[in-house]
Amino acid sequence: MESAEIARRFLRFFEERGHTVVPSASLIAEDPTLLLVPAGMVPFKPYFLGQRKPPYKRAASVQKCVRTPDIDEVGKTTRHATFFQMLGNFSFGDYFKDQAIPFAWELLTRSEADGGFGFSEERLWVTVFHDDDEAAEIWHKQAGVPLERIQRRGLADNYWHMGVPGPGGPCTEIYYDRGPEYGREGGPIADENRYLEVWNNVFMQFQLGTVRSKTDFDVVGELPAKSVDTGMGLERMAAILQGVDNIYEVDTTYKILDRAAELTKTRYGRDERSDVSLRVVADHVRTSTMLVADGVLPGNEGRGYVLRRILRRSIRNLRLLGSGEERYMHELTAVAIDVMGELYPELKADAPQVHGVIDAEEASFLGTLRTGTAIFDVAVEETKRKGRSVLAGEQAFQLHDTYGFPIDLTLEMASEQGLKVDEDGFRRLMKEQRDRAKADAAAKKTGNADISVFGQILEKAGKVEFLGYDQVTAETEIIGLLLDGAPVPAAGAGSMVEVVLGRTPFYAEGGGQLADQGVIRTSGAEVEIVDVQSPVAGVIVHRGKVRTGEVRVGDQAEAEIDIERRRAISRSHTATHLVHRGFRNALGETAAQAGSENSPGRFRFDFTSAGAVPPSVLRDVEDEVNAVLINDLQVNAFHTSQAEARAMGALALFGEKYGDVVRIVEVGDYSRELCGGTHVSNSGQLGLVKVLGESSIGAGVRRVEALVGLDAFRFLARESVLVAQLSEQLKARREELPERVEGIVTRLRTAEKELERLRSAQVLAVAGELAAGARDQHGVSVVTHRAPDGTSADDLRKLALDVRGRFPGDRAAAVVVAGVPADRPVVVAVVNDAGRERGLKAGRLVGVAAKALGGGGGGKDDIAQGGGARPEAIGDALGAVEQAIAQALA
Repeated sequence: MESAEIARRFLRFFEERGHTVVPSASLIAEDPTLLLVPAGMVPFKPYFLGQRKPPYKRAASVQKCVRTPDIDEVGKTTRHATFFQMLGNFSFGDYFKDQAIPFAWELLTRSEADGGFGFSEERLWVTVFHDDDEAAEIWHKQAGVPLERIQRRGLADNYWHMGVPGPGGPCTEIYYDRGPEYGREGGPIADENRYLEVWNNVFMQFQLGTVRSKTDFDVVGELPAKSVDTGMGLERMAAILQGVDNIYEVDTTYKILDRAAELTKTRYGRDERSDVSLRVVADHVRTSTMLVADGVLPGNEGRGYVLRRILRRSIRNLRLLGSGEERYMHELTAVAIDVMGELYPELKADAPQVHGVIDAEEASFLGTLRTGTAIFDVAVEETKRKGRSVLAGEQAFQLHDTYGFPIDLTLEMASEQGLKVDEDGFRRLMKEQRDRAKADAAAKKTGNADISVFGQILEKAGKVEFLGYDQVTAETEIIGLLLDGAPVPAAGAGSMVEVVLGRTPFYAEGGGQLADQGVIRTSGAEVEIVDVQSPVAGVIVHRGKVRTGEVRVGDQAEAEIDIERRRAISRSHTATHLVHRGFRNALGETAAQAGSENSPGRFRFDFTSAGAVPPSVLRDVEDEVNAVLINDLQVNAFHTSQAEARAMGALALFGEKYGDVVRIVEVGDYSRELCGGTHVSNSGQLGLVKVLGESSIGAGVRRVEALVGLDAFRFLARESVLVAQLSEQLKARREELPERVEGIVTRLRTAEKELERLRSAQVLAVAGELAAGARDQHGVSVVTHRAPDGTSADDLRKLALDVRGRFPGDRAAAVVVAGVPADRPVVVAVVNDAGRERGLKAGRLVGVAAKALGGGGGGKDDIAQGGGARPEAIGDALGAVEQAIAQALA
C-alpha cells in the first residue's frame, strides 16, 4: 500500500466518524518558540493549552514535520530522519479513551478491502501507563486484546506532558510484532526492535503544575474538558504495510535513494559507507524539497540555516559517493516532488521555484567547497605550527558560518590530517547563534509577553475586528493592556505599553507590509503607537508610549492612524504587486516572490532567479510598470474561495499558506494576487516607480529595490541636477556624457597600467643586487628585503621568486620580502628545493613574520604569503625571520 493511500485511508476513516479533516500546516511554525513544526499536534497546541477556542470538536490531519536534533545520526542508522509525516486524530473535550481506543483498533485490524490496514490481531501489542486501569480494561474488554499482550509501563514511557505547566496525561501505545527474526519474544518491554511502535494515543486529563523533569512533576487536578492527541508515523506505517525493513525502503524515500545510487553509479547494500551517504541524500533531499516549498530559503540564521545545513549535507554526501563536480540535486528534487506530490499536489505547481532555489544553492556550495578547502588548509597549518592537535572551535565555526563549510566535513578532513576538532567550542558558538535567532523571532511578535496572555484575551473578547481597509479612524474600546509583558488594569504617562482594541483601523505588520503608526486617544489619555503586531491569529497588538494621562482597560477610545504614512505604504504595496507581475512577464513564472518589504515611498522585492537580472530587463520591467500607472487601472479587492482564486489565476505567493476564504487584490487585468494588505484605489495614484537596482541576497534569490511616488520623483530630480553638474564640468552635452566619461576612464587606466609597469620594473631591477648580497647562514643563502611602500602584493611575489631563481639549483636559498601595498603590511617567503631539504619551510617563515606584524598567514612549503596590521614592525619581522632561519639550521 503506497504512502499516499495510507494517508487517505486514515483521513477517510476519521472523516466518516465526525472528524474535520485539517490540511497540513506549513512547516514554518506559527509558535514563535519553534523554528519548524516538529510534531503532528503543534498546529493544535493553542487549543490544548486553552489559548484559542477550537473551531471543531474532532479533527484529523496528516502533518508535515521536520526534526533536526539528531541530524548527525541520519544515515548512520535506519531509524533517524529529519522529515516525517504524522497521522493524527484529535478530540477537544469530546470523546476520550472509550472511543479513541476502539477507533484505533478498528482502523488497524479492519481488512484492506473494507478501508482498513488489515493487521492481524495476533501481531498487535499495547502498552498503558501502569496506573491506567481504565485504558487497560477498554483494550481487554472492548478491543479483545489478551491481557498477556497488554503491558504496563512507567512515567518515562507512557506519560505525556509539554515540559511546562499545562495539560498532561497517560498514553497508550500500539506495537506491531515483526517476527522472531527481528529479536526476542516478550513484547515491547523486551525488545522494541522486534515490536515496533505504530500509534500513540495521549489522553490529556490532568492539569500539571510545576514540571521538573519528564518523570518529576506535580498534578494539581483534573482538566474540566479531557482531550485526545494521537500520532502515527506515516513512514513507519508504510514500512510495515509495504513489507520492508525500515523507513528508507518505503516508496517516498527509496525512489530518491535509488535514483541517487543510479546517478553516482553505486548500489545500495554494497557497503556501509555508501549506504550511509545514500540514506543521508534520500532523507535530506526530501526534507529540503518540502522546506523550500513551504517558503524557507537557505540562510545563515534560524530555519534558513537549518535548510542550508540539510542541503549542504546532501551535496557533500553526493560528493562522497563520487559525484565530483556533477550537479545532481535537480534530478533528485524532481523525484522528491513526484513522490510527495501524490499527497501534496501544490508541490508540482511550486516545482519551478523549488528547483530554482535548490539548484542555486548547489552551485554556490560547490564553489564553497573549493574555497573552504583552501581556508581549511591555512587553519590546519596554523594549528600544527603552534604544536596543537585540536583545531579550535572558533576556526571550525568560522569555516561553517562564513564559508558554509559543514562541520562533518571539517571533522573528517581534520581527522585525515591527524587532528581533532574542538566540537564543544563549535557547538557553543552555534547554540549562541541559534539562541539569538530564536530570541529575535520571538521578541518581534510577542515582545516581552507570554503568548498565552494574548490567547486569553482572544478567548474572553473574541477576534479583534480590523477596519483598516475602509477606515482610518474608529471608535473602539480597550480590551487588553500590557506593561512589561504582563497584563495591567492601567498605565500612566511615560509607560511603554501594548494595547489591544476591540476594533481597530491599525494594520499589523504582515505580508511584507510595515505596520501602521498613529495615536489612540481616550477621554483622559493619549498613546502614541509606533508598532502593531499580530502575535496570535485574531489579536492585534498596538505598541506605543503613553504621552499624557492614564490609560485603562475598559476605556472607550478613538484610534487614528497616520494617514500619510498609510497612503505611502499602500503605494509601495501596490507597486510591489506590479513589479512582481512585471518580472514574471519578463523572466517567466519561475520569478516567484520570495519576500518583500513595503515602507513609505520605498519597497524591496525578493524573487527566485538562478542568476543576476540584466540591466535591460530592469528597464523593461520599469517601463511596463509605469505604463500601467499611466493607464490608471482600477484596483479592486474582494474575498472568494481558495479554489476559485486559483481558477482565476490569482498568484498565491510561494511558501504562503491560505485559508478556505482568501482576499484577492487585482490591478485591472494586469495583476491578480492573494493579499491581505492595503492598496491604492487606482494605479495612477502611484505616480512613478523607479527601480534602483538588483542584487543577490542568497543562493537563487535576487532583491530589487525601488522608489515610488514623490520619493521616485525626488530621486530623478537629484539625478538630473547631478547630470547637469557633470555636463558642465566635462563640457559635454548630456547625451555625450557616457562617451566622454568612457574616454577619461580609458586614458586613466592606460596611465595606471604604465605607472604600474614602471613601478614593477623598478622593484624587479634590484633582484640581481639582492641575490648578490645574500647572507650565508650555515651554507644557505638568505635574503630579507623591505620593498618601497606602494609595491603591490603581486610584485612582492614576483620579486621574491626572481631573487630565488638567481641561485643555482644546488644552492639552498630562502628569500623573504615585505612591503606595504596600501595601509597594511604584506610579507612573502619563498624557499627553493635545496632549502627545503635543509628543513626550511616558507609557511613557517611567513608565520614568524606575520606574528611580529600582528597578523597571520600561511601557504605551501615553497611559497607562502601573510600580512598584519603594523607596518612599523616590518624591520622587526624580518629580523625575527633571520633568527628563525638561524635556529632551524643550527
